[in-house]
Amino acid sequence: MSSQDIPEENLPAAQDTAHGALGVADEKNPFADPGLPPHEHRVQDIDERAAKRSERTVALLFTVSMLATIGFIASFVAIPIDKVVYVFPLGHIGALNLALGVTLGIALFTIGAGAVHWGRTLMSDEELTDERHPIEASPEVRTKVMDDFRQGAKESAIGRRKLIRNTMFGALTLVPLSGVVLLRDLGPLPEDKLRHTAWSRGKLLINQNTNEPMRPSDIITGSLTFAQPEGLDPHDHGFNNEIAKAALMIVRIQPDEIKDKRALEWSHEGILAYSKICTHVGCPISLYEQQTHHALCPCHQSTFDLSDGAKVIFGPAGHALPQLRIGVNDEGYLEALGDFDEPVGPAFWERG
Repeated sequence: MSSQDIPEENLPAAQDTAHGALGVADEKNPFADPGLPPHEHRVQDIDERAAKRSERTVALLFTVSMLATIGFIASFVAIPIDKVVYVFPLGHIGALNLALGVTLGIALFTIGAGAVHWGRTLMSDEELTDERHPIEASPEVRTKVMDDFRQGAKESAIGRRKLIRNTMFGALTLVPLSGVVLLRDLGPLPEDKLRHTAWSRGKLLINQNTNEPMRPSDIITGSLTFAQPEGLDPHDHGFNNEIAKAALMIVRIQPDEIKDKRALEWSHEGILAYSKICTHVGCPISLYEQQTHHALCPCHQSTFDLSDGAKVIFGPAGHALPQLRIGVNDEGYLEALGDFDEPVGPAFWERG
């Protein structure tokens, strides 16, 4: 007989009867809830000496975690990165990696083991049953939850068993130091390096294609040329880092077509020098439209108007391209009159 066959006015009573039947286990209803078995007390519940032993065990595990964290930091500082040791059956592995893995593993494992041992031997383990309730808690339920929380905190004995509490706090405080040490070693602090490039007053503009200094006559109106500062060696270890910030885009526009007054002032006979690095995510800009004087970044289509201070006219880039002030030296070569006036590329959220 389904609920559809029961009259609507008798449905609640029928449901209550069915629910009550579920509570009685017999041959007709073998899946009924048999109820909870009688509670068996642990030895720590009836013997304070056993409880003290468990407390000392938990404290020992937390203390081992603290020592392992200290060992992690000491290993990171003291063991050379190129030192190799033989470990059977792994073979030859880096001593630093081995030490860091072992110490951090012990630190995390002993915190977990201490928490588990604490919960299994010292916290309350009495089984409780509760009826299902609506998702939205009533004021009575919220009050009960807070009362249960306070009761649980009391039964956990965290206030009374100070040895466990103090060692646990010590272990949890020290473990994050491992991550701090690792983050600090990602590299030297940038300080103000992101605000400066290889450009400085008097450095010649070197054509990236010919590797020769550039004269104004080398640049044709409407053309786009790429340059780098003199003194950069492609075989030098830091060349890629330097050129990634100092790469220059040279374009020549008729002076009467340059809209931005400062851009015109910083140019030489209509020759403009802008950073080649897009201010969105740092892609190199390489596309130029002669009629509109627009430069396009091929990665995400950010478009800059080179005749108007390289301002963004389309795309996700948030800033104009930094301009390099240029002039001509006594020998007739194009030279920089300083560094960029702001960081190149997507270097900062706030610029200037």
